[in-house]
Amino acid sequence: MSSTQDFINDSIAKNAIVIFSKTYCPYCKMAKQVFDSLKKTYITVELDDREDAQEIQDVLGQLTGARTVPRVFVNGECLGGGTDVKKLYESGELEKKFC
Repeated sequence: MSSTQDFINDSIAKNAIVIFSKTYCPYCKMAKQVFDSLKKTYITVELDDREDAQEIQDVLGQLTGARTVPRVFVNGECLGGGTDVKKLYESGELEKKFC
């Protein structure tokens, strides 16, 4: 297993909410705003600040079926991207993931 994969797995395992993001991405901002409005603490991995961004996106692609950002994980489950998170929030399903 690669160190990149280890980093991703560790991040997901050790944090309730992880957002793999890019600082300038509007969908990433949308996902963060949802968790901010819920007053939920999350960690972000800003790929545009990292040397290994392409590797991370490749591994996320293998893990989740998509290498686009954001990739949002709650309690180890990939919820998808910004639009997916917003839909879950609006339907009330997102809060149930924290129970």
